[in-house]
Amino acid sequence: MKRLILIRHAKSSWEYDVIDHERPLITRGLKDANLVSNHLISSIISIDSVICSDAKRTIQTADIFIAGLNIDPEIVRYNHNLYDFVGKELINVIKNCDNSVHNLMIFGHNHAITSFVNAYGSEHIDNVPTCGVTIIEFDIFNWIHLEQGKTIKILFPRDLK
Repeated sequence: MKRLILIRHAKSSWEYDVIDHERPLITRGLKDANLVSNHLISSIISIDSVICSDAKRTIQTADIFIAGLNIDPEIVRYNHNLYDFVGKELINVIKNCDNSVHNLMIFGHNHAITSFVNAYGSEHIDNVPTCGVTIIEFDIFNWIHLEQGKTIKILFPRDLK
């Protein structure tokens, strides 16, 4: 059994004159990341690996969750391939995950996140919003055999306000 916790980065800013990859979170994004991560404390048993897009906004979001959920920074990796908006690279990153990892947390971007949860989860979601979390369980032993799973949790910031 494998469990995947997918998190879309929190709300970012368009105010700065920087390339997309370097856009930071805005105050709302910081607040939403703290709100959602605090709510997840009771749902997350243990995390074996965290893989995060290397974009500034995903790193900032992940840092809040890592601190809030008391995740060991040694299990966190940053992967430029997750700076993916279509989903093909997201799928490749997941399928290439070490099989000793049972609980995988990924921080990424849309449309890749929404596309993935609709292709591999059991519940349709029109759009995973910023700082949205979807947890999917897979009845597999190897990530390479990724197949349709069961969506066990959907959590959006608006659900907590």
